[in-house]
Amino acid sequence: VQLQASGGGLVQPGDSLRLSCSVSGFTSDDYAIGWFRQAPGKVREGISCFSNSDGSTFYLDAVKGRFTISRDNAKNTVYLQMDSLKPEDTAIYYCNLALPGYSYWGQGTLVTVSS
Repeated sequence: VQLQASGGGLVQPGDSLRLSCSVSGFTSDDYAIGWFRQAPGKVREGISCFSNSDGSTFYLDAVKGRFTISRDNAKNTVYLQMDSLKPEDTAIYYCNLALPGYSYWGQGTLVTVSS
């Protein structure tokens, strides 16, 4: 299983970015896929995920209404649309695929929100 994240960059407060996570190498209907982030000096936190097992979607309160997770099954890609970015959104963003008994991580993409 491989996850390839991309789309990070340096933006100003209020700007938007779209992160992409291309996934390959698995064929299961029982999974959850989503995004975590880790800011300097802080623990990694889950910010959004989609469960294919039960169809549910999760958003961290801090990003509700600003971030949207979506997926393109034909491209095996999951996206995170991030709008109204704030300096506190600055972090390395990781995509994660959770299968029964194991979890896979992408390599991370840096998002910096600064004026």
